[in-house]
Amino acid sequence: MDAVLGQVHGLVAWALSLANDYDVPSLIEAGVFFLFAGLALLFACGVVFFRNVVHSALSLTATFICVACLYLSIGAEFMGAVQILVYGGAVAVLIVMAIMLTRRDDMGHSNPSRGLIHHVMAAGVTGLFLLGMAAVAIFSPFRSAAQPLGDAAPGLADLMLTHYVLPFEVIAVLLLIAMIGAIVLAKGADER
Repeated sequence: MDAVLGQVHGLVAWALSLANDYDVPSLIEAGVFFLFAGLALLFACGVVFFRNVVHSALSLTATFICVACLYLSIGAEFMGAVQILVYGGAVAVLIVMAIMLTRRDDMGHSNPSRGLIHHVMAAGVTGLFLLGMAAVAIFSPFRSAAQPLGDAAPGLADLMLTHYVLPFEVIAVLLLIAMIGAIVLAKGADER
C-alpha cells in the first residue's frame, strides 16, 4: 500500500511541477477571461440580431452579467458587483418593463431585420474594429504594472465626488434626459 501511495504522491508532485513550468494558473485565468469575453460578444450580437425586442432585452441582460464576470476575473470586485446590481438588475428590469408597458399587438415585428447587406457591413466594421484593437493590444509598447488596490471603493468614491464631480453630474443629467425622452416616446405623440 505504501508503494502505491508513493507512486501516487510522485505522480502528483510531477503534475504540480509540470503545471508550474507551464504557468497553468495564468492560462486558466486567461481562458476564463476569454470565455466570458466571447459570451459577452455573442450576447451583444443577440441584442442586435434578435427579431423580438424582448429577446434582445434579455440578451442585453446576459451581456451585462458577462461584463460583470469580466470585471470579477480581472480583480475589480467592486465594479463587478455594481455591474450586476445596477445594470444586470435595475437597468435590465427597467428595459423589460418599458418594453412590456408599450402597447404592441405583435412583438415579432418590433425589431425588423434590415437585410443581408446591412448585416455584412456591420460585421465588417466590427471585424475591423476588433482587428485594430487586437493590433493595439499586441503591438503596444506600454504594459501596465500590477498595483495593489487594497480597498478600491473609498478611493473610487473619493475620485468620483472630488476630482471627477463635473463628469459625474453631467452623466446624471444625461441619464435624466434619456429617461424623460423614453417616457415621451413610450407615451406617444397623440396621447397628450
